[in-house]
This record gives sequence, structure tokens and C-alpha cells, in this order.
Amino acid sequence: MRQIATMRLGEQLFGVDILLVREINRLVDITPVPHATHYIRGLVNLRGLVVTVFDLGERLGMGRTGISPASHNVILKAEPELARIRLQAEFKEELISSDDPTGLLVDGIGDVITIENEQFELPPANLGTIDGHFLSGVVQLDKQLVAVLDIAMVLGQARNNAAA
Repeated sequence: MRQIATMRLGEQLFGVDILLVREINRLVDITPVPHATHYIRGLVNLRGLVVTVFDLGERLGMGRTGISPASHNVILKAEPELARIRLQAEFKEELISSDDPTGLLVDGIGDVITIENEQFELPPANLGTIDGHFLSGVVQLDKQLVAVLDIAMVLGQARNNAAA
């Protein structure tokens, strides 16, 4: 059994293992970073902590994420925060993040869902316009498909860079 925090980009529901989520915030001012990669939306100051914000829609090839009152930043735990959790977690291979604090800009936030291991299916080669290598799997919920993100791939981290 595992818990997945869900978020929305357009009509598609995405998920990330709850163990990777540090916090979820309403959108605050994002400072653009000149010459940054197209999917880096900018930086935010989160109580003195500088967080790099990824535009998740742009990163997944879905186009630039619009800003609305429903927009949120999903702040992920950095590698140092995951060291203790990784040793105890059942899904160790998915607990890979960035060395620095990162956030994902999304259109909206869904629920935290609990799924049984048998509900978790391998990802398709692609899901619409989204390349399957950004996904660790999919979960069918009633009439909605949740695409579970492979955070290591989204953040551009190689799996073999994770501390054991």
C-alpha cells in the first residue's frame, strides 16, 4: 500500500509519492532566472529557503502552465531530507529527488489517495503527448487515470545518483 498526492495539469491528473512531498503552497511570486532551461519557471523564497520551480506542464511537453487562483507549487523534499526515509520506505527506487529544494508548478491540487500495490500498473510508452519515461506508473481510479510521476526523470536525476 502507498499514498499518492495528486495534482492537475489541464484535465490530466498526476501523482507523486507522498513521501517525496515536503509541502504544497499557493502560488507566490516567482522570480525568473535569465538563460535558464525553458521548463525552469524561476525561483521562490520560501521562508528563507530558495526553491527552484519547474513548470511541470512545460517539462512534460504539455506547454507552459498558466497562472490562476488555483495554481499551486508542490514543494519536493531534497535528497538530504530523503536520506532517513529512503532507508525505511517500501518504494526505495522511487525516492530520488534533487540535491536542492525544488517545486512543481501545477494547475491545481487533488486529493491524497491510498492505493494497493496491485492497482499500480506499468506506464504506457506515452500518455497523450507525455513521454512515458516521465512516469513510474499509472493508477485507474473510477473514471480518472492518475499518471504517477517518476520524479528522478522529471528533475533530470539519474537513478544511480541516489544515496543508498
